[in-house]
Amino acid sequence: MAAAAGGPTVKVSKSQAGTGGSVTVSGTGWRPHTLLMMLVCGRSSPSRGVIGGTNSCANADGRAVTTDANGSFSKQLPVAEPPVPCPCVVHVATVTGTSADADAAFQVAGHPVKALPAESTGGRLSMLTDTRLDGSSGLLTWFGAPPSRTLVFTIGNAGTSTLKDPVFQVGTAHGVFAPQWDEQQWHGTLAPGKKAQVKLPVELSAGAHGDYAVSLRYDGKVLAEQPWGVGRPWGVTLFWLLLCVVVPAAVFRIGMAVVDRVRPPRAGGIRHRGVPRPAFRVPRRRAAPEPAPSAASTTSTLPWFTPDSDPGATAGRLSAPHDESSASPTTPTTKGPT
Repeated sequence: MAAAAGGPTVKVSKSQAGTGGSVTVSGTGWRPHTLLMMLVCGRSSPSRGVIGGTNSCANADGRAVTTDANGSFSKQLPVAEPPVPCPCVVHVATVTGTSADADAAFQVAGHPVKALPAESTGGRLSMLTDTRLDGSSGLLTWFGAPPSRTLVFTIGNAGTSTLKDPVFQVGTAHGVFAPQWDEQQWHGTLAPGKKAQVKLPVELSAGAHGDYAVSLRYDGKVLAEQPWGVGRPWGVTLFWLLLCVVVPAAVFRIGMAVVDRVRPPRAGGIRHRGVPRPAFRVPRRRAAPEPAPSAASTTSTLPWFTPDSDPGATAGRLSAPHDESSASPTTPTTKGPT
């Protein structure tokens, strides 16, 4: 059984079991109604924790469990061989909320055993400031490029010997999933009583978005946890929307062009584009000759007069009318006897 002072505890029903069997894992002192993950991990000990992070655990055979109202749990865990040699532990850690974990010693029967790496003595690393994420998303991130930040924090050496090139584990977790740890070495020397600022790169997968949590771990212990909200890459969504519009339009235009090429022209109809029109000249219509003016039409230019009452016919006569039957004065007359 492993227990931290005033913290959560874990114990297993058997200290040793072979692959294919199972053990009952129980614990107390956890937060009520908290989701936990149980794993069989190699290269670990209750005093030093899981040195290789979850990469040293049989992740595929892990089990999740939720604590009750009193912060206790009990559940069966299948025994599986971890990817690294023992000594092994049953590792239990919180999935959401404040980070907490505990380990119980366990031996996988038949699994190879190898001594743990030497533990650095004298130097003792401590966190002096909270972590923060520096950086911002660029245009490429808006189109699905991997989001990246820089994890910045300050450490101090509270031991009696020098710390040289410490190795940190930086983990990223999305939602309720367990963190994926990545080892990163800080190149530098920290003398006793000194402090230094550490900057470690953090990068997510392409197209990642949502609520993430960045965790920092050193020597098997989680030192800090920093939330990270990643925006959705709307450029990718816009690209697919434009693709759904442009591609059908292009296919339609290509199809219409093929139809215009294959379909024969209709007789007497409208010819399609691409078929040359024959030279066609409309003959000019000759004007009909004007009829010769008649005597009646020349004498009358006013439509409201009839030919008989046309004043133009008498326009030349300016004197008063006289009797044409009277004899001319030059014509001799024969007078009879009076």
